[in-house]
Amino acid sequence: MMLASAFWRQTLDVGCQIEIDHSAENLGAHLTLDGDPDIGPGDRVRVYGEPIDVKFGDHFTVRRRAIVERATALGRVWTKLTGHFEMAELYDLNFTSGRVS
Repeated sequence: MMLASAFWRQTLDVGCQIEIDHSAENLGAHLTLDGDPDIGPGDRVRVYGEPIDVKFGDHFTVRRRAIVERATALGRVWTKLTGHFEMAELYDLNFTSGRVS
């Protein structure tokens, strides 16, 4: 099993609920997978269905099917390794007063 997970991806077909909010206070989407499966580094979640169009001021909830594609063991290691370097880019911040000296 360990050898298989190192080279081949496993998939899981689950239902999901998508909540979309498009208002002056909030703009975003939240996905909840049925059964609350663990999602780890390198895993992919693909939601299937028609595009959702939410007009300004609306809140919309819809049910869809999703495929959770588990990362291979090697993919998890790679994601964790490269994630540390990508996170380090966020540390490079420059706060200025906005005035030129």
